[in-house]
This record gives sequence, C-alpha cells and structure tokens, in this order.
Amino acid sequence: MSILIKNVLLGGRGAGRERDIFIEGNLIEEVSEAGAGGFKEREAEFVLDGRGKAAIPGLFNAHTHAAMTLFRGYADDLPLQEWLETKIWPAEARLTEEDVYWGTRLACLEMIKSGTTFFNDMYWHWRGSARAVAESGMRAALSAVFIDGFDETRAREQQKRNEALYRESKKFPERIIFALGPHAIYTVSEESLCWVRDFSEKHDLLVHIHLSETAGEVEECVKRCGGGEGGGGKGGRGGKGGRGGKRPVEFLDGLGFLSPRTVACHCVHLSRREVELLKKNEVKIVHSPASNMKLSAGRLPYEELKRAGLYENIALGTDGCASNNNLDLFEEMKIASLFQKAFGSPTSLPAEEAFGLATRNAARMFRLNAGAVEEGRLADVALLDLKKAELVPSHNLISNIVYAANGSCVDTLICDGRILMKGGKVEGEEEVKEKAGEVARELVRRREE
Repeated sequence: MSILIKNVLLGGRGAGRERDIFIEGNLIEEVSEAGAGGFKEREAEFVLDGRGKAAIPGLFNAHTHAAMTLFRGYADDLPLQEWLETKIWPAEARLTEEDVYWGTRLACLEMIKSGTTFFNDMYWHWRGSARAVAESGMRAALSAVFIDGFDETRAREQQKRNEALYRESKKFPERIIFALGPHAIYTVSEESLCWVRDFSEKHDLLVHIHLSETAGEVEECVKRCGGGEGGGGKGGRGGKGGRGGKRPVEFLDGLGFLSPRTVACHCVHLSRREVELLKKNEVKIVHSPASNMKLSAGRLPYEELKRAGLYENIALGTDGCASNNNLDLFEEMKIASLFQKAFGSPTSLPAEEAFGLATRNAARMFRLNAGAVEEGRLADVALLDLKKAELVPSHNLISNIVYAANGSCVDTLICDGRILMKGGKVEGEEEVKEKAGEVARELVRRREE
C-alpha cells in the first residue's frame, strides 16, 4: 500500500512548515516541501489532504491492561489492595478468552481514536488479546499475567504456559511482540523471577513488571528480605541474597533480574540507591500518573531519575481503564507534567519532554524504528485537526498538544502503513462498542451472582 499525505504541517514550534509525506509499504519513504514533486512522479493508492492538519508520530501507551475497559467505572474510589482483592481479582477470575478479546477490541478502538499506535499490555487470556490486536491493525507488546502465588505447582504451570505462548506468538503478525509479564514481586516467587530472567535472556524478550508502586509493597519487601538468606533461585546468578532489609529494586538486582530488557512500571517509591541500580542496569521505567494519583500510590521521582541520566529510559502509560479510567495519552502527557510541577517547580517536565515520553523515548524502549515522522521510520502517523478549538492559536504546537489537546483532536491514524482511522471514523466501531458493552454487563452479572 502507498499513501501520500499532501500539504500537512510538520514541526513543533510556531507555524511549522507544510510537507508532503510519501508512505510505501510500512515505511515513510520520503518527506519533502509541499508541492515540490519529489515523489518520482509515482501515484499513491491513497491521497490524504493534510491542509489544516498536523502530522505527529503515533503515540505509545507503555503500560496498560487493555481488556480492563470492561471494568471502567466498576470499582472506583478504593485503596489499591482493597480494590484488587475485593473487586478486580474476583471479577477477573470469571473472565473468558472471548471476554478479553472484546475488552481488548474496545481498548484498541479507544486508542486508535486518540492517536495511539502501540501499547504494552499485561493481561489474562493472551490469545484473546493477540487476536484483537491482529484484527485492529495496531502494534503491541503482549505479556500474559504471570502470577504463581509462591506455589511450586502453579509456578511450573505458568512457565510451561509462557513457553507455549512464546512459540505460538510467532504465528501472529510482526506488529505483535511477545513479552514476559511477571506481575510483581509480591505475587511471583523468587524461583519464577529467576526463570523469567533466564528465559528473557535466552530469547531476548522484554519483561513487563509492576515495581515499587506503593509504600506497602516496599515495606513488605523490606520485612520479607530483612532476615535469613534469599537465594538466587535455581542456579540463580545472584547467589545468596544476603541479610538486611532489601527494597524491591535491590531485591531484583540481587537476583540478576534487572537488565535493559526490563520494563518496570510505576517506580514511585525509590531510594537513591535504587535509582542508581536502575541506571546501572539501564532499566526502562513507565510513569502512569493518572492511575498513581487515583489510587493515592505516590509520585514518580522524575527529577531525580532525570538527574541520574534516565530521562531517555522513561515512557508514559495509562494503566488499565479500571484505574485511570481512559486510555488517552494526550491527557496522560498533561497530567504527567502538571503532577511534577505541583510538587516541584513550573519548569519540571516541560512539554517537549512530556511529548518525548509518549513518542521517541517509548519507541526506543520497545526497540521500534518509530517515534518520529522522518524518512526511513515506520509509517505510524497521526494527523491532528488544527481547526479544533483546543489547538487554536498555534504559537507552539507541542505545548498545545501537551497542555490543551485531547484524543478527540485526532482526525486520521496510520499504523504500519495502513489507515486505521480517517475523519475520526474507524470501520466497525459501533459493533465493537455494542458488543463490548454487552460482555461487560454479563461479566459483572456473573461476578455478583
């Protein structure tokens, strides 16, 4: 497929410049001055009028649980552990693969309509999520939730399941990346964490994990690791864990678990030593400010991480719709910036940096040649409608994107060289919304019986 976008604004400051963008297959082949005729006189299969629009890279949602769209508004205004143990986990126990398929389809629809082309997901029923992503046309890194509850039998089952899913994942489009998803150090045994470490290294897989999300998680870890000896698992390179109250990052470092493949989500409660360890291991960090605020989990120490040289290793995620309650990365960029300013200074996390968290930083994190509208990059492009009131006037487009825009400002979305939305419309969206609504209502009914 080939696409020509004509006369579209490209550039963040001031009025920018109008460009023509030629897409061949799944790559941006050429970017030239509008009307310069630099496309070798080839005719594109699809020609898009970019007048009154701005081209930006597709956004990256670096941490979510997509099918939790089914629980949007179901369990709000509760402490995290109560929320999980009394509402979310009991409901999730009744999920089917078909439920997850429709919940993920709804999430993909919401993300497409708000300019997101990639998401990093951890959830149950991996096959349902993968099928939904394949049909949506989006990109995703998908991991199955790995929880063994410190039970050896369940641990072996989880390991075999992930081995099977890894093999099965090769049948899906390259847009879908298989990742490992150990939930957290308080739900996964040391032995299983070591298995994840080794399997990840053997197959060069990303590892998606919740880390230091709450003060309670840190306190429990320090208490659990405060005495006796923690081994490195079966054949664990970390050797003996040693004595002393280890915090979560220290605990994982002692297992040799941390690496540039680790995608650590939240990282709210960190000591100076833990920041140093995250840098030493080039760990990737995902900030989910809306979820952290809603659950009173705390605030990412962004400035400390930045001073440690970790800015390029930080990306943005919405978390799931049960704790956010939407998947709008425009909103997340604004909240991230304002959250830091509220507890820092007006210069904390400026617009350019916030935009980078949702684009180029995340692209590097997930090892994708995307995150910018440039020749040779993957053809993942969003077109914003500059006639939207939120984007007028345009003194600085990036500032408008971060502080004023929302997902409804997206007019067109292209992912992997395919048009997923045009004129704000996605093919089949009404069916997806209707069916997902039915599935959600039935799921809650089963939960409350």
